[in-house]
Amino acid sequence: MEDEHELRAWLGAIGTLTSAVNSGRGLREVLDLVASTARQLLGLDFCGVLVPDAGERNLVIAGWSGLSDTYVARVNSDHPVRLEDGPDSGAPSSRAYRSGRPAAVRDISREPGFIWGGVAHDQDYRSMLSVPLVTASGVIGTLNSYRAAVHEFGAEETGRLQLLAEHAAIAITSARLVEDLREQHELVTRSEQIHERLLRVAVRAGGMPGIAAALHDLLDTAVVLQDARGEVLAAAGPPAEPPGEGWALTAPGRDLVREQDGRVVADVVLSGEVPARVWLPCHPGPLSTVDRRALEHASVVLSLELLRRRTALEVEQNLRGELLAELLGGADPRADALRHRARLLGHDLTRAHRALVARIDTTGRGNPAQARRRAMDEANRLASAITPRPLVALHRDEVVALWPVPSKGSEAADALRRALSAAVGVVAATVAVSEPADHEFAEAYRTAKGALALAEPGGVVTLDGLGVAGLLLRLGDPEPLRRYAERTLGPLLEHDDQHGTALVATLRAHLTHRMDRQATAQALLVHPNTISQRLRRIETLAKLDLRDPAAAVEARAALTVLDVARGLSRRLPQS
Repeated sequence: MEDEHELRAWLGAIGTLTSAVNSGRGLREVLDLVASTARQLLGLDFCGVLVPDAGERNLVIAGWSGLSDTYVARVNSDHPVRLEDGPDSGAPSSRAYRSGRPAAVRDISREPGFIWGGVAHDQDYRSMLSVPLVTASGVIGTLNSYRAAVHEFGAEETGRLQLLAEHAAIAITSARLVEDLREQHELVTRSEQIHERLLRVAVRAGGMPGIAAALHDLLDTAVVLQDARGEVLAAAGPPAEPPGEGWALTAPGRDLVREQDGRVVADVVLSGEVPARVWLPCHPGPLSTVDRRALEHASVVLSLELLRRRTALEVEQNLRGELLAELLGGADPRADALRHRARLLGHDLTRAHRALVARIDTTGRGNPAQARRRAMDEANRLASAITPRPLVALHRDEVVALWPVPSKGSEAADALRRALSAAVGVVAATVAVSEPADHEFAEAYRTAKGALALAEPGGVVTLDGLGVAGLLLRLGDPEPLRRYAERTLGPLLEHDDQHGTALVATLRAHLTHRMDRQATAQALLVHPNTISQRLRRIETLAKLDLRDPAAAVEARAALTVLDVARGLSRRLPQS
């Protein structure tokens, strides 16, 4: 009868453990239940469940029965059980954990190196038994029994505690799984709430300031949104200094949210680039999982907001491009319909304008189309700060602007050149500027484009700066210039076109290098004898004696006129 009563007690206790797990009780409650069950079934004075800390350097008491809160706090804070490397050294709990076998102490007062004597005296126990909590994946902790008197733990008592430890290990593992699932569910639920809130702000046109404010409320810390140029797009919370400089547009890193320069940062990714970042300049300590999710969701919502802005700007820019194309094609800027469209976009066509034409160099800098888009972004950023606004758009792969007078042409051109050169992917920019035009915008554009064709890379060119070529560009009609150039250079142009030679280029280089054949050969990377042969061919075909100063002047003038004619019409063959 006694054995049957004991069996019923054990079965009931194990059933209680199972029910506790199935009912979804928390891990701490299950650990305490394990300790109290062992204490009740085995008639122990005290009982505790020890598990490794986060770093797996020590065992700490996570559940207990009969032990005082003071004892548990002192052990965990001042004397946690250190986990030794080997199974045969250290405290009994460490030996049991490392070896997977029970470890007992008959009398702690005679145990060498037992550093818990003080707290044991306060708790009033003299002997202890530690058995491992073993699962299929390994030891997860120990179940410790304590007795107030000196006690010899026999095989039967040890076996019973081990049997209970086996069921306790299953219960603890199940409770951890339930707790992990509960935490994941709460995390998913909280994550969805965060995403919905941030998305609701964006949908209600809260924009970047609204998203920054919502993120500040969620994280309770300063939030700064910064673009790749270093400009602050939005901020919320206590004033905080973001990083002073921008960064080059790059592909996103492996970690969307990370710590950088002592601050928490989250990349905002759009089209495979990082055009903006969220900074938490003053966030204390590591991010929680929920905080990290909030930043990840904010990054996604900000990407959508940037995409919305970019789409709106692209639509607006397309309208500007259509308007500019009509004006450059010869449409009358005095027409009421054109002026009305221009006013809606912030432009005043009643003013005189200069035409600015820019060529950007993207050599070796990746995707030219992306570089042109970024260059246009910079040009529009510059134009948006000017009233009335210059009309800027891409036209035939060049940046073209109609710039309102009274701005000085060279200053406007230099401002545009610097803006374009600052764009990521642009090596340098060259800008040509026309004289003011009241209504002849197409003619001003044609003149500036001709000047650009004569310009050296990477600078600003004006008609006055081109000297005689600038005067010729003002003539406007390329036909007389083309006929003049062909009278002298026509045979050379025809020969180059038919035979793939470089006679015109050789003549240009020879005149540029003051008729020095050695310098000409060095500039063209050919042998001096080759230069001599080409010059004889040039003199024969063009009927020129280059030793005659007058003939040299005529040839130089013809080359200048040729360049101007090409700049105006681009119809003659290239040399």
